[in-house]
Amino acid sequence: MEFWANPAAKQPRITPVSKKNEKSRNTAGWPRIALGALSGLLAGFAALAVAELVAAAVRPQAGPVVVVGGAAIDRTPAAVKDWAIRNFGTNDKLILQLGILAVLAVFALALGVLALRYRRIGAAGVLAFGVVGTAAAFSRPDSKGFTDALPSLVGAVVGAVLLYVLIGRLLASRPASDDASEHPEKGVNEGWDRRGFIIVAAAAAAASAGAGALGRTLNSSSGKEAVASRKNLVLPAADSPAAAVPKGAGVRVAGVSPFITPNKDFYRVDTALVVPKVDATTWRLRIHGDGVRRPLTLSFDDLMKRELIERDITLTCVSNEVGGPYVGNARWIGVRLDDLLTECGVTPPSKGGPADQLVARSVDGMTIGTPVEDVMDGRDAMLAIGMNGEPLPFDHGFPVRMLVPGLFGYVSACKWIKDIELTTFDAYDAYWVKRDWARRAPIKTQSRIDTPKPFARPKVGTVMVAGVAWAQSRGIDKVEVRVDDGPWQEATLAAEDTKDTWRQWSFPWRATKGGHTLTVRATDRTGEVQTDKRTRTVPDGASGWHSVVVTVE
Repeated sequence: MEFWANPAAKQPRITPVSKKNEKSRNTAGWPRIALGALSGLLAGFAALAVAELVAAAVRPQAGPVVVVGGAAIDRTPAAVKDWAIRNFGTNDKLILQLGILAVLAVFALALGVLALRYRRIGAAGVLAFGVVGTAAAFSRPDSKGFTDALPSLVGAVVGAVLLYVLIGRLLASRPASDDASEHPEKGVNEGWDRRGFIIVAAAAAAASAGAGALGRTLNSSSGKEAVASRKNLVLPAADSPAAAVPKGAGVRVAGVSPFITPNKDFYRVDTALVVPKVDATTWRLRIHGDGVRRPLTLSFDDLMKRELIERDITLTCVSNEVGGPYVGNARWIGVRLDDLLTECGVTPPSKGGPADQLVARSVDGMTIGTPVEDVMDGRDAMLAIGMNGEPLPFDHGFPVRMLVPGLFGYVSACKWIKDIELTTFDAYDAYWVKRDWARRAPIKTQSRIDTPKPFARPKVGTVMVAGVAWAQSRGIDKVEVRVDDGPWQEATLAAEDTKDTWRQWSFPWRATKGGHTLTVRATDRTGEVQTDKRTRTVPDGASGWHSVVVTVE
């Protein structure tokens, strides 16, 4: 009141803020922009670390990177998936996850910078990623509902709060200096809460690293019961054992794939970013659907007590390019699938059965559709429990997987199987069919040169050209090799194990100096010669002749 009553009284000096100074109040400057970006990165790191820890309490498949990656796989066009497998091989999942992390890092950096000017919007941006993770979690075929969304939600909230606090430390100013009235540019813009920012940032980084490490450890140790059930499993002897592999089934040429593919080297192509670990003691399989007069639910012990068959069978992935690596041969032990279906009262379509498609469902939500006629035509289709003398590895479907000789894996080889439903192709499209792959996909007659490798530089003289050929359910009758544009010359076939396994071959080539193209083709037991027509893997497998270019020195 006295101030207003006495206009002549001495009043505080107010210095106008210049346009230059006003600009400095509203811009952070490059150092502060860098710190804002760092804040965003720390917030993103904290969100992921906390989410990883929460996922350990829920299930490893609920982690945000996993659910978002799974949703991305589900929505990726077949051609793009094919490209990824062709270029990255079995590392495609790792590349996808690294790509997701890279994108998240870029967005986190951008949100940190944005928060310098719009603090709440930046924090809300972090929450938005939680919404994306939640939506992805609900969209997964094996979704457990809200519990799968918890890791993404909790992680996003923690990240948003941390970003808000860190940006607050950057925007907080030190008390104005005594000469602020004389030099306003040294006032509220003189600095920021350096000590507070460093403390919060360091604490957040340490806590996030600890939470992430703990979550990773807990997730990696999950499924102890499943691991124990596999470790304690002793496979019984097969009631119908496989014959010994013929001594001459493998050619003695360096560089050729071994006749039996070791489990550790067997190809793996699937959509699971986290390999399911299923406890064999609690596993159940349900068989039901159209034409199933006697529905059946089986435990793992039930399968073990049934008549077991042992067979050598070569599996092939539809994503295998001509000359590609996604083919392998193993000795499998399991239960005949046609016996189980017959027990349930199922008859094939050729005998009047109403169902022409068998839909196998995995614990991770994968669905695979197989022609009922192929399963029940006498081939050794089975529910496998063992591979090369040991229980199935987790990567290859423990405790039980399905396989049907002569069909590409995407229409026959359901891993971690839990359900078999009989239906029709008209009534239901399985996972890959919805993504432009063919409903029916018998394996094509194919051959591959294993040695010499492309661009090899062998010496003049006799060079052994060798490899493998396959035509499961039909068998290989002949393999021929061509040098440049010369005539086809018949290769020497190794002894045949069964018509369901690949067959090795060799050809002694009198190599002359210079560049040469070696080409191979196979003929199966039906007389069909491998086509030279080059096609891509989509929609029902690649075709064409495999060739390698070498330079003889």
